Amino acid sequence: MIKVLTCIECPQSCSLTLDLENCRIVKVTGNKCPLGEDYAKLEIENPQRILTGTVKALGLAIKMVPVRTDKPIPKARILEGASEIKKLKVTKPLGIGDIIVYNFMGLAVNLIATRDAL
Repeated sequence: MIKVLTCIECPQSCSLTLDLENCRIVKVTGNKCPLGEDYAKLEIENPQRILTGTVKALGLAIKMVPVRTDKPIPKARILEGASEIKKLKVTKPLGIGDIIVYNFMGLAVNLIATRDAL
């Protein structure tokens, strides 16, 4: 099976043509740099995304604190992660980059604030 992707790893935005067999990449063409092949393999065999959301703030100047994971998580666990974020509450001041949850969902990623919450 042939699949076409646009690589997002560098500004060249190469059009990648992937030859797939049993959901595995056999061949990648169209990449102008080595990043394209790595991107294609990850996107097909183990897609991951940064999870973003907001956490309820209690007793702070803002009502919701924007958050994100500091590394990508498996795409298949995004909805589960969003549900976990919805359960959280922040009660003390935070700065940008402060960790709200260490080892979020046991995935070896941290959930961090993306805005000051004083």
